[in-house]
Amino acid sequence: MSSTQKFSICFMVIVFQLVSSISFGADGYYLDERDALFQLRDSLNSTIDLHSNWTGLPCYGDWGNWAGITCLNSHVIQISLDGFQLTGSLPPMFLQNLTFLNKLSLQNNSLFGFLPNFTNLEFLQYIILSHNNFSGSIPSKLINLPLLATLELQENTLTGSIPPFNQSSLIVFNVSYNLLGGLIPKTPILQRFPMSSFVHNSQLCGNPLGGQCSISPAPAYQPIPSPSPSSPLAGSSKVVKVWIAALVAVVVVALLTVILFTILWCRKRVNREINVVESPGIINRVEKKRQIFRNRRDPERTVELDKHKPILDLDYLLGASAEQLGMGKLGSTYKATLDCGLVVTVKKIQDMNGLISNKEFVQQMQLVEKIKHENLVEIIYFFHSKDEKLIVYEYVNHGSLFELLHGNRMETRTPVKWSTRLSIIRGIAEGLNFLHQSLPSHKVPHANLKSSNILIHLHNKKYHPKLTDFGFLPLLSSRKSSEMLAAGQTPEFSQAKKLTHKTDVYCFGIVLLEVITGRIPEASSPGNDDKPNDLAEWAREVVNVDWSTDVLDIELLATEEGQCEMFRLTEIALDCTAIEPEKRPKMSEVLRRIEEIEERSCK
Repeated sequence: MSSTQKFSICFMVIVFQLVSSISFGADGYYLDERDALFQLRDSLNSTIDLHSNWTGLPCYGDWGNWAGITCLNSHVIQISLDGFQLTGSLPPMFLQNLTFLNKLSLQNNSLFGFLPNFTNLEFLQYIILSHNNFSGSIPSKLINLPLLATLELQENTLTGSIPPFNQSSLIVFNVSYNLLGGLIPKTPILQRFPMSSFVHNSQLCGNPLGGQCSISPAPAYQPIPSPSPSSPLAGSSKVVKVWIAALVAVVVVALLTVILFTILWCRKRVNREINVVESPGIINRVEKKRQIFRNRRDPERTVELDKHKPILDLDYLLGASAEQLGMGKLGSTYKATLDCGLVVTVKKIQDMNGLISNKEFVQQMQLVEKIKHENLVEIIYFFHSKDEKLIVYEYVNHGSLFELLHGNRMETRTPVKWSTRLSIIRGIAEGLNFLHQSLPSHKVPHANLKSSNILIHLHNKKYHPKLTDFGFLPLLSSRKSSEMLAAGQTPEFSQAKKLTHKTDVYCFGIVLLEVITGRIPEASSPGNDDKPNDLAEWAREVVNVDWSTDVLDIELLATEEGQCEMFRLTEIALDCTAIEPEKRPKMSEVLRRIEEIEERSCK
């Protein structure tokens, strides 16, 4: 870290402390931030009636008390009101008191008027205002936001030109379907975005749209007659042509030199920090610049897993920008974009007392890496040292099965149709069965199967599931540490019985019920928040009373398609979640039964 960077961080800490000491109210919250939200509330109408919901304290520690508000250390760090059917215009200066705002998302509403003032919002990373009726120009102050990672302004009525965005942090950019015009700025950052980020702006021109910008002639333009051979201009025009040719040659050589040095720099850059784009830990970034990889070059930390791939140097990874995707009991997961454009997923295993030695970690990872299947997330590399363990996976582009099933349930969304669910179920079964065949010596080959660990790859408008986070059980040396895995939620674990392959079968049955019922496992029962509701027990009670559609996801009841298949899959799920492991079928038998249902649709 350079002295300039250290000074910047120290300065930001001092500013944070000063702001906190000045604006912190006597009641334990930040008065200016609350008043800013009141400005927003009083300017808008919505389906949830912000006036009745946004009352009292917006934050209590890390807890947001108001709908759509996320907090950290009693500060408002996110405003997310997507699809709330908001109408009205935004107060121009309401953001100025939200000093630590990290995300502003108001997409899919009916907001109009000008975009607000974004001056001095040093921590703002995500601006998502698409699918509204905003007008006016894109504020030029946006180019001064140092951490801006996402800017989505598509499908509005914005006019004017595009400011010259060139923040290296910017990874998502879309201004399509507006009324913008002029030349797209030729900054390196904007030029790397695809055509789809700019289309349907009739007056917009330049790369990457591909068209040439028309140049309007000067008002008093008069053509100059060609010089005659005897004219002094004839000789001077030849000299000009020679100079132009020489200048072009110099520019080409300089450009090639810059490109060459850029390539060499990208390959050899070392001792760089990874700039983490994460939420809601933005205030922690003030106090500590989120250096998730502390150590530097160490030959033992680089392991070549595939001889057909070049070794991924850790220092090259350190130069990537990253976005935190999630944080679980085993550690944090990041989406990292390397300078060469490659996107990977990096899992940083947190320090745990129950974690085995480095040697055993290497042996286990080398074993798991060899398993290749279209329904298993591929492990590309791993790094290890005394202090940290990192696993680099392929990046899967469409979130998790949990998000697909449960995301935006309270808002307008497109239900996941039955044929898609059945295809996903089969893919999960195929991946898990292959894992069981590949790791017969492992007592529980996956051990952490749950919907949040089933990633969804979208290709040709089809969803393909990929299992991740498998093979961790042998890395945990104690039974207590195994509680962190999904295997710790099975009957045999709670009864201190031996874990086997049938433990994975139970977890698969829970996932299957989640897909069929649309319910979240371990969700609290209404009116009984202290006692978790076991999904398998609930489904078994419903089925024992009557084989009715009560067991099915309400999103599937609008059509009768596949209801017979759903009931048959419910039978499989109940068999898989039998309390006694010996009564559960093997995974190969489960896959065979699912294939029969898929091939022989019943009436």
